[in-house]
Amino acid sequence: MQKIKRILVAIKDPSARSLPAVVKAAQLAKPWGARLELFHCISTTLYVDAYSTNGALEDVERVTSQKHRDKLQRLAGRLRAEGLEVGVSVEWDHPVFEAVVRRANEIKADLIVAERHAGRHFAAGLLQLTDWELLRISPVPVLLVKTTGMYQKPAVLAAVDPSHANAKPTDLDARILGQAALFSQALQGSLHAVHAYIPLPTPFPSNLLTESAVQKLAADIAAKARRGFERTVRAYEIPKARRHLLARHPINAVEETARKLNSAIVVMGALSRSGLKRLFIGNTAESLLDSLPCDLLIVKPDRIALAIQRRRRGPRISVLASAPLI
Repeated sequence: MQKIKRILVAIKDPSARSLPAVVKAAQLAKPWGARLELFHCISTTLYVDAYSTNGALEDVERVTSQKHRDKLQRLAGRLRAEGLEVGVSVEWDHPVFEAVVRRANEIKADLIVAERHAGRHFAAGLLQLTDWELLRISPVPVLLVKTTGMYQKPAVLAAVDPSHANAKPTDLDARILGQAALFSQALQGSLHAVHAYIPLPTPFPSNLLTESAVQKLAADIAAKARRGFERTVRAYEIPKARRHLLARHPINAVEETARKLNSAIVVMGALSRSGLKRLFIGNTAESLLDSLPCDLLIVKPDRIALAIQRRRRGPRISVLASAPLI
């Protein structure tokens, strides 16, 4: 099980009065002895006229960066007083989700903690909402914070899929359970696992089978799902009362179980895909991103390559047309 030694906290607004991502990242860093880095990306477009000098532009970049860095340093000072090792960084870069992943790669972060984007995630993949794209492209786990307050011996729910639907890599369930176990141990919580399966194939030609044949098929599918589920969770010593096998669609099963347990964190796997496959799988994830009443930890299969350029893009600059002087 991989240890978490470095945590990158992506801060959208260093001036915000409430920063639940920072609070929860600090809570996790203490038992792990992990180093925190508070990171803010400045993605504001700089508007300059055609006659501006490079020196003036550099002054704006420098002053703005220092203003945000000072705010992060004050926040870091309070965390250091609690015995945590904390660094800060501010970068001009865009888009924000790429900047966060770039910085995480630079410091070799084992976890990214970020806050959820406000509003519904309808067509999030097309709109390139920061949190959705961060979940999609980050090769390291991302804890998406949706709730305020600290964790109080939470129920951590690992959503696994032993059937490997959608060509899911076979190692992903192990990574999901491993991360869920890390979090539940650090927070002195309880580890649960859920697996959803479709009770009968769809579309199902029920008119071609007798009732007894349909019942036998359903029983065989349930037995196969149970065997796969038990095999997957066996190494994690999860009590039977904390293993949840549901004959439901995954969206409904995960949400139903999370609400029933009052889970604080749901741990799921995600695949980065392109084209129509990405959109189809994205719709499922988008539904849970909005409907789950708790924080969401997304993990990827092992050996996922960095899908963005490593070099920062710097500030976004727009040159305004100016009338010539007469």
